[in-house]
Order: sequence, then structure tokens, then C-alpha cells
Amino acid sequence: MTSAVAAYSAVQARTIRLLMVVEVVSGLGVAMGISVGALLTRAMAGTALSGVAQSAAVVGGGVLAVPAAALMSRYGRRPGLALCYLTGAVGGVAVLASATLDSIPLLFVGFFLFGAGSTAKLQSRYAATDLAEPQRRGRQLSLVVWSTTFGAVVGPNLAAPLGGSLSRFGIPELAGPFAFASVSFLISALLLTLFLRPDPLLLAQTAAGVRTPVGQTPATAGAALPTGAAPTGGPAVAAGAAAGGVAAAAGEGTADRVAGGSTAERHTLGSAARAVLASPAARLGMTAMALGHLVMVAVMAMTPVHIGETHSAPDTLRIVGFVLSVHVAGMYGLSPVVGWLTDRVGRVPVILGGVALLIAACALAATAGHDTALLTVALLTLGLGWSGTMVAGSTLFTESLPAAVKPRAQGLSDLVTGLSGATAGVLSGVVVELSGYAVLALLAALATIPLIALALRPSTLAAVKVAD
Repeated sequence: MTSAVAAYSAVQARTIRLLMVVEVVSGLGVAMGISVGALLTRAMAGTALSGVAQSAAVVGGGVLAVPAAALMSRYGRRPGLALCYLTGAVGGVAVLASATLDSIPLLFVGFFLFGAGSTAKLQSRYAATDLAEPQRRGRQLSLVVWSTTFGAVVGPNLAAPLGGSLSRFGIPELAGPFAFASVSFLISALLLTLFLRPDPLLLAQTAAGVRTPVGQTPATAGAALPTGAAPTGGPAVAAGAAAGGVAAAAGEGTADRVAGGSTAERHTLGSAARAVLASPAARLGMTAMALGHLVMVAVMAMTPVHIGETHSAPDTLRIVGFVLSVHVAGMYGLSPVVGWLTDRVGRVPVILGGVALLIAACALAATAGHDTALLTVALLTLGLGWSGTMVAGSTLFTESLPAAVKPRAQGLSDLVTGLSGATAGVLSGVVVELSGYAVLALLAALATIPLIALALRPSTLAAVKVAD
């Protein structure tokens, strides 16, 4: 039994290390795209449509999360994550081509596909929890989120020199970074394909009784797991799973067990939605992620445009690179602390703390004018608030659902989160065009009111307490 527990711990540790490496690499690509996307769109299509670029990427990421989740539900995390990164690489090439050909329709198609890179990054945080012990779930999820810090901070600062390096080939300076972003996505897909073995989701489903290997009975499935496998719940659950109490030990409900397959394969997006609606804790987790992302995207997407109003193009790229690097550091840099607080203090207090930071960030942005220092502080605070809602919300969401519907529900969650961010991105350009950046920041702050109301609702607090 002790050797089985050690093997289960080893596969979880190996999975976390690989996911962290991939997050560093892919973070470069995502951050470069974010830093120049609105500027490239403004140059090609005007200020009113500058937010549409970010929205197209966010919508693409959200929409593509649904088929990616379905693929992962049947075949595991590895093919789903790798395919998302490959799709993102194709999108980066399409954006590059659109700028060269001056094609606005191709630009938005490219951004839509490019968003798949963000889908893979978001889904990776769930992969970190597949085999995690409940009392360490927030911290291990946050480690994967944190590991994107290096790439995401360095990426915006590389946008200007990398963009200029391709100008001699006739590629516009604002489009060049997407070539390097595509390369980072291709490397990420290769790393996952080669090294994410054994697949954490398949092992977790097997141990939870949702998936039984061919030729085995549910009672023997836990004992026959491949070396290094671990069920949902971590090493402490491994002993129970190996003894035959797979479903009970995993604490994942009464999912059916079908030899040679998975009940997860029969679950639809509709059944996942019903499971989320039936769980107050899951509803709060999804709302925290969606509204936190909405506020962050609304303010962040228009900040480069706001800075560009008073600076030349080269200065804008340099300043935007610095400001967004600080913003991304806020999003990811302290996520291990946020994860520790999520496990130690609780999911709801961290969510509410994140909301408070988002409101403070909006207030700072609304009053900063064109003061670069104040805008930098506002974007840093915005990133910290997003981290609180995303880490605590993701942890609460993923632990509040049965194993059988979890992958599809996670895809649904990222779809809702993506559409929320996309709505913010589309409207943000229009609001800035009509009323200015300060009004946009104030409207973003008001968007947090439904989340506060839900988090403080007595029935929600009671459900979260029971889940804990």
C-alpha cells in the first residue's frame, strides 16, 4: 500500500512539473499576443473595433473549450491540451498573414483561433487538480497558474524587438510577435504529447469508478492501475482505491462503472450545465471566474489604446510592454500565495478579497488620466484581483462537481468565462470611443455587484461550508 501511495504522489509531482514548464513556454506566446493585439487591430480597423481583437480571441478560447473538454473527457488531458495549442499556432500564423495581406476578416479569424492557446492554459489549471489531495488543491492549481509569470512578464517586453526583427521581410512590426507566439504554442504541444504520461484525468476517472480498464471489474480497477497512477483525492485516497473502495474513497458520488469505457463519454454539455446549476458552490465558482475575467479584460484590453493616445508608436509599444508586464505579474506572480490562502482561509473570503482588489483597480484606472505610474499600479492591482477570483473560483468549482461530468463542466466554465470576457472586450472599445477610458473603468467596477451578492447569499455560504 505504501509503494502505491508513493507512486501516486510521484505521478502528481511529475504532472505539476511538466505543466509548469509548458506554462512558461506558452505564456510567452499568449502575452505577446495580448500586448499588441488591440494596437494591431486599431491600426487596421480603427479604435472602435480595437477591442474586438481581444474579444475574438476570448470568444475563440471559450468556444473551443467545449470541444476540447469533450475530447479530454473521452481521451484525457494530453490530446485535448495539445490540440488547443496547435490550433492557437495556426491562429498566430493567420494573424500574421492578415497584417501582411491587409485583410480584416482574416485578422479576426486568426484571433479567434489564437484564443485556443489561452484555452489550453486555462484547462491546464484543472489538470493540476485531477490527482491532487483536497487540502492541497488550491495550492497545486495556483502553482500552474504562477508558472506562467516568467513568460507572461517577458513576453510583452519582447514584442517590440521581435516585431522589428521581421520588418525586413515585409511583416508589419505589430504583427511580427505572432510568428514567435506560434512557435511557443508548437513547442508546448510537443512537450505535452511526449511527456504527459500517464494521463492524469484518465487515471483520476479510473480511480473514481467513472472509467474501468478493459477486462477488469470495478472492485479490482484501483489495484490494477498502472504504476504511477493516482485517483482524484491524492495519495490518501490511493489506499482506499487500491482496496476496492474506489468510488467511495474518491468521494465523487455514485458514478456508473462500465468496463472498457467511461460514463463520462455519455455525458453532454447539458448534463454538465444541470450539475453546475444544482450546486450553489459550483455556481459561485463559475460566477467568480466569469465576472473577474470580465472586469479584467474590459480594463486591460483598452489600456494600450488609452496609452497610445498620447504617445508615438515606438513609445507606446515600450510603455505598453512594461505596464502589461506588471499587470501579468499581478495576475500570476503571487498566485501561490493566493492558492495557500484559498486552502487556509477559505474559497469565499479569497473570492471577496479578489473583488475588493478589482474595484480598487477600476477606481485607480478611472482617476489616473495619462499618468503612466498610476496606470501601472492600477493594472497591477487588477491582476491581483483577477488572481483571487480565478484561483479560488476554479478551486471551488472543480471540487463541487461529480467526476463523471467534471471535464465537460470545466469546458462549460471556460466557455462562460470566455464569453464574459469577450462581451467586455467588444463593449470596451465602444465605451472608450463614446465616453472615454474613465467611464469604462467605472462601469467595470459596477459589474462586480452580482458576484458580491451571490458570495454573501446565506444559501451559498451554507453550501460552501458543507462542501468544505
